[in-house]
Amino acid sequence: MCGIAGFISGTPMDADQLGALASRMADTMAHRGPDDRGAWVDAEAQVALGHRRLAVIDVSADGHQPMVSPSERFVVVYNGEIYNFRELRQELERSGRVFRTKSDTEVLLAAVEEWGVVEACRRFNGMFAFALWDRRDRVLHLARDRMGKKPLYYGWIDGSFLFASELKGLFPHPDFAPAVDREAVRAYLLFSYVPTPQCIYKGIAKLEPGSCLAVKPGGPVSASRSQQYWSVRDAAVAGQQDMAVAAEGELIAEVESLLRDAVGCRMIADVPIGALLSGGVDSSTVVALMQSHASRPVKTFTVGFHDKAYDEAAQARAVAEHLGTDHTELFVDAEEARAVIPRLPEIYDEPFADPSQIPTFLISRMARERVTVALTGDGGDEVFGGYNRYFWGSRIAKAVKWLPRWSRLGLASAVGAPPPVVWDKLASILRPVSPKSMQVRNPADKLQKLTEALTVRSPEELYRRLVTLWRNPPVALAADGRPGVQDSEAPGWPPGLEPIAGMMYLDQTGYLTDDILAKVDRASMGVSLEVRAPLLDYRVVELGWRLPPAMKVRGGTSKWVLRQVLYRYVPRELVDRPKTGFAPPIDSWLRGPLREWAEDLLQEGAMRREGYLDPVPIRRAWKDHLAGRRNEQDRLWGVLMFQAWLRANHGPVLPAGS
Repeated sequence: MCGIAGFISGTPMDADQLGALASRMADTMAHRGPDDRGAWVDAEAQVALGHRRLAVIDVSADGHQPMVSPSERFVVVYNGEIYNFRELRQELERSGRVFRTKSDTEVLLAAVEEWGVVEACRRFNGMFAFALWDRRDRVLHLARDRMGKKPLYYGWIDGSFLFASELKGLFPHPDFAPAVDREAVRAYLLFSYVPTPQCIYKGIAKLEPGSCLAVKPGGPVSASRSQQYWSVRDAAVAGQQDMAVAAEGELIAEVESLLRDAVGCRMIADVPIGALLSGGVDSSTVVALMQSHASRPVKTFTVGFHDKAYDEAAQARAVAEHLGTDHTELFVDAEEARAVIPRLPEIYDEPFADPSQIPTFLISRMARERVTVALTGDGGDEVFGGYNRYFWGSRIAKAVKWLPRWSRLGLASAVGAPPPVVWDKLASILRPVSPKSMQVRNPADKLQKLTEALTVRSPEELYRRLVTLWRNPPVALAADGRPGVQDSEAPGWPPGLEPIAGMMYLDQTGYLTDDILAKVDRASMGVSLEVRAPLLDYRVVELGWRLPPAMKVRGGTSKWVLRQVLYRYVPRELVDRPKTGFAPPIDSWLRGPLREWAEDLLQEGAMRREGYLDPVPIRRAWKDHLAGRRNEQDRLWGVLMFQAWLRANHGPVLPAGS
């Protein structure tokens, strides 16, 4: 895994200046690539490419980047892994291509020369973001993998075109003058992340997953052409049109076979490899398949919390013992976890507010002490139907369809009347006599979302209510007194999808890329750990769309088909338990040890002076949370992470106009 950066300069520079600047940009991301660094320039075209390398495949100097193709036509800086590079190499060798290294970077260059950029990307099975300069046609190509596992930012600034794996890579460039985008702030407060293609800064965008961008030096922004070579939408539509009709046993076997291959090809590395294990269905399946491939115990890692309500270490330990892995646990107390918080703005660059970013960083840091690569179960929920909102959402959608609106509003009012503490206490009393399928963590939070969901008019609106934090984001007026931008409508799903499939589609095209994958990428690469997600192999995603709905969500059981695969390796009693997630107890921390920190960030006067947020609804939520009237942890965490990011990165920077 690596960090890439570069630019096409709008201001003439000599070769030394170009190379030095590209190196400085790349060096801001040394954590993504601590093993090597390099730069390459085309002074005539004013193009400069910078690279930081984490050596994983062919760790010798032969894998150095930027890498030039044998014909000297193409030069590439590349972040990621192409898992089928050996098969592609054999195919290219049959076409007469000769290779001098064992690296997948050289295969990437040969594939581009043989098939072109877009067709090569269609043939790649991997996670990647790369920038490739075509010296003959004088075109800079940017590309990103299908699911958006690897990040890539870009933009035209004052005649210069800039790109980097992380935003911090743009700051050394003299033309980059960051101005916070109010529309991005509003979107962030809706979702707890800035959704692709938006960026927190004006003039910068994220390259969309499954896309290639071609940029001409010296041209206007309109000279840039984007082309999508794969999309979740196309996969969903094709899957619905070609729904699998085989017997259940055959489909389970097909899923297992494909998952075995996806896991196996991700175990190729010239460095130590392991897995992050939570003890849940997704990570347990990945570890079970890894162990079936391995000739020695797989290294597995789990972070445990001393607070038993949030601890999954015992379940992970039981799975590890059954599979015979080389298991490592790290137990952290609240103080250790909270110590990570000051580092979050530096790690994430953009405001980001998924509280599980804290344990994700902790487990990545622990794993990096023993391995350089780790597999994870990310994607299982979105591909195989794992979130509670899928089956609860389906039931609510049916109620929305059949219950009169007045009755739903009345029910919502009745459920929302008691304070959250009442529901939490009632749930704790009933838990010993309740079936496992009915046990959920933070029941008051779930009921709070239920009350909002009962008022919706459509499945799409239901999804939006379930995943957004602030229905009316508290964005301050623009400096000229005009209203800020209005929040856009949530994207719809392709025609013909039932509510569960529609929600899964929206998760795969938004939440997965911009929350789950961004969280894991920044946390893991912040400690130079490469993380691979076999459940997000594009072939697995496509097969997921072909599976009948009942193979994913069946009654009250989520990820049904994935569980059937796992049961072949692990007894069901070890993994059949309520979904707990991976987040620390932010709610109680904000009322206790984080209260002083939060009070400082939520000062009404400071928010007014900064000019981005409206402090009135924020202070109201803060008071409600402290008094226990509502659990506002998610909305407040979003605001706090924005405020912490703003102060850590910019402080006195003035807000841009509306």
